[in-house]
Amino acid sequence: MTQLAQKKCVPCEGGTTPLSEDKSRELLRDLSDEWKLQKDGKQIQATFTFKNYFRTLAFVNAAAYIAIQEDHHPDITFTFNTCTVMFWTHNINGLSENDFICAAKLDALRA
Repeated sequence: MTQLAQKKCVPCEGGTTPLSEDKSRELLRDLSDEWKLQKDGKQIQATFTFKNYFRTLAFVNAAAYIAIQEDHHPDITFTFNTCTVMFWTHNINGLSENDFICAAKLDALRA
């Protein structure tokens, strides 16, 4: 488990500066290879593949639980054996450390 996964999200309000693309790339190195920068460095997204629908749905439910606990909510879509998760901090229209904390927690589910 990375240090990011051990952190807790902190409230992020409008007026907070989004992370620079360089800082986002630095934090991205602490995540699994599934995570990629999207939309000019303003979002991170990963697609996870599973053996069957049951495992996919279990991951989706665990991801939702983490989102509720951290009060930081991604966009989640899923099919029979894939789940795509996209994080960004809506209030600042970009990335904050919270996005990387939550992504690291999802990586820990798969470890």
